[in-house]
Amino acid sequence: QVQLVESGGGLVQAGGSLRLSCAASTLTFSSYAMEWFRQAQGKEREFVAAINWSGGRTNYKDSVKGRFTISRDNAKNTVYLQMNSLKPEDTAVYYCAATRNTIATNSYAMDYWGKGTLVTVSS
Repeated sequence: QVQLVESGGGLVQAGGSLRLSCAASTLTFSSYAMEWFRQAQGKEREFVAAINWSGGRTNYKDSVKGRFTISRDNAKNTVYLQMNSLKPEDTAVYYCAATRNTIATNSYAMDYWGKGTLVTVSS
C-alpha cells in the first residue's frame, strides 16, 4: 500500500520560513510527479507546487512564486516544499500527492495523497 507521509508543519510568524517534507513508501518514486496542495478552513483544496519525475520541471501557484520552492530527492523517496516569506493567507493543511502522469494543477489527476500537515502563519 502506497503511503505518503508529510512532516514539517507548525506555527510560524509572518515573514518566517518552514520546510515541509513528504516521504513516500512502496512507490516507484522516480516514476511519479510529486505535488503539493493546500486547503484552508472553509475553502476548496488548491494546487501549490509540482515537480516532474526528474526534478527538471516545476510549476507553482502564482501567489507562491518566488517564495516557495519544490524539490525532490529520488534516492530518499522524498519531496520537499521550502516556504519562505510566509503570509497569514498561507495558513492551511498542506497535502502531498503523487501522479503517474505529467504534472498537473487538478487534484483529480492525483493517484495518491498524504494525510496532510498543518501550517499556521500568525500575523
